Amino acid sequence: MREDKPAPTREERLAAKLRENLRRRKAQARGKGVEAGPGEEPEAE
Repeated sequence: MREDKPAPTREERLAAKLRENLRRRKAQARGKGVEAGPGEEPEAE
């Protein structure tokens, strides 16, 4: 029952991985109660 879709391009795969990574990092930051902006490292405790 799988649709015949062409395989995603390298760019599409990378974009999807980046989105997953961002969601995971945001969830981890929420769990720790740390707010870090893009490109910023969370402060060490």
